[in-house]
Formats: sequence, C-alpha cells, structure tokens
Amino acid sequence: MKMVSRMPPENASFVTEFILMGLTDLPDLQLPLFCLFLLMYVVTVLGNLGLVTLILLNSHLHTPMYFFLFNLSFIDLCYSSVFTPKMLTNFTSKKNIISYRGCMTQLYFFCFFAISECYVLTSMAYDRYVAICNPLLYNVAMSPKVCSILMLGSYLMAFLGAMANTGCVLRLTFCDAAIINHYLCDMLPLFQLSCTSTYISELVVFIVVGIDIIVPSVIIFVSYGFILSSILRISSTEGRSKAFSTCSSHIFAVSLYFGSGSFVYLKPSSVGSMGEGKISSVFYTNVVPLMNPFIYSLRNKDVKLALRKTRSGRTF
Repeated sequence: MKMVSRMPPENASFVTEFILMGLTDLPDLQLPLFCLFLLMYVVTVLGNLGLVTLILLNSHLHTPMYFFLFNLSFIDLCYSSVFTPKMLTNFTSKKNIISYRGCMTQLYFFCFFAISECYVLTSMAYDRYVAICNPLLYNVAMSPKVCSILMLGSYLMAFLGAMANTGCVLRLTFCDAAIINHYLCDMLPLFQLSCTSTYISELVVFIVVGIDIIVPSVIIFVSYGFILSSILRISSTEGRSKAFSTCSSHIFAVSLYFGSGSFVYLKPSSVGSMGEGKISSVFYTNVVPLMNPFIYSLRNKDVKLALRKTRSGRTF
C-alpha cells in the first residue's frame, strides 16, 4: 500500500457530498449492468433470506454448523444491502451523489459486515476441524455457549475493525472535487481524495485489514491442514468422500472471498489499477453473497430435506 503525503491547498474545504463514478462510465453499459446487478441482488436476497428462514423453521438444523450458516446468510443479506441499492440507483441516474454522512455510514457497515464474514468463515472452519478431527468431543467443544462466544467474538472484531477503518477516514480533509473512483464508499479511493496526509490512516488500515485477512486465513489454513491429515487416515473410500464433500463448499467460498479481498487491500498500489480493484471488488461484494446460499445448499441433503418439509407445511 502506497503511503501518500499531501499538503492541504488553500481552497480545501469540508465537503458535504461525494460523486460516485460507479463501475463504468460507458453509457451503453449502464442499462445491461443495471439489469444484471438487479437480478443478482434479487437472487442474493431470496437465497439468503430463504436459507435463514429454513434454518429457523426446522429444528433438526439447529446445530453448530447451521448456526454459523444462519449467521453467514444473515451477514450476506445485510452486507449486499449496504451498497447494492445505491449502486443500482447510480446506473439509472446522471449524477451519482452520496452525502458525506451517507458515505461514512455506508463505509462503516460495509467494513462491519465484511469483517464479520471473515470471522464467521473462520468459525465454520473450526467447526469442521472439530467434527472431523475430534468427533467424540464435538458436543462439548461446539456447545451452544462456545458457538455463541465465537459469534460474539466475530461481531466484536467486526465492530472494532469498522470503527478503526471509518475513524481513519473521518480524520481526513477532502478537496472540493470529491469524485470517488468506485461504486461504493471504500477506504482506498477515499484516501486518494484527501487534501491532507494519509500516511497514518493508510498504515492503520493496512494493519487492521492485514489482521482481519491474514489471521483468519492462517487459522483456516491450519484447520484444513489437520482436517486433510485426518481424512487421509480414513480407511474407507466412502468415508473420505463424505469428509471431502463436507469441506469442499466451505473451501471454495473461503478461497473466493479471501482471494478477491486480498487482491484489493494487500497488493502494492503500483500493481494494477483502481479499475482492476473495482472488478475484483465485485467478487467479494456481489458474487460471494450471491453464491453462498447455493454453495452450502445444492449438495446438502439436510437443507434439501428441510426445504421439502417446509413446502409440504411440515416443520420439525
């Protein structure tokens, strides 16, 4: 991350609104992109809301695994709703204005739900580790109290990270030409608009984001190292296949989310461009919340059974 130092110009002032450039400035692409992202958002809302409802209505899904999946779907539902409605509005309007307060609010909740997802995915990896590596201790190691502590810890880390990131942006002074080269209020494009030094803010954000990406990634990597070792010791082919099937969905979701997030926030600023960053951002802001309900349900017999029971009007 490049550390930028600027001296405030004489005509610098406190801005009251920003202009979002959006995903593209090509007029011919506005309508097709609006239709595409509207469809993605509708599917995201229906998929995650459906999964939340299924888990609530079916008592046989009230297990640690589905407790974390419930929270993941809830986070994805809120996460995509933080910026997608504004993004859709921007596709159909000539001047994409967002107020300063609205921008900071969007930034805070964007950071909160993004960081929450990192730690919920980490908790899910720990759940799979215990289930496969220590099945006899599963009920003790993943008791309701432990699951609640893991979730509270996830939300606490998200609260602290979002406060730190938003606070770093709030301390900056912005120039009159406040045009954000993005489709949402994110930290890196906001740093580019600052008329004052961003060195401390960028350093803090780099540390916070590094912790929220690297620490969960290491925990997930170590967990799956132990899981792989345990799976290879399973004698039956059917047992190994079942264990791999249980973990494959989570591994795919983690790779997509952490991979795209790392590309945007942890790469040097000289590599690529903001345009590439926006394209990469689409993956962890739009594609991941869209795909998670399908990743965790299409090959899941419990979810399919719960869906059939719910359709027939029988929940249990």
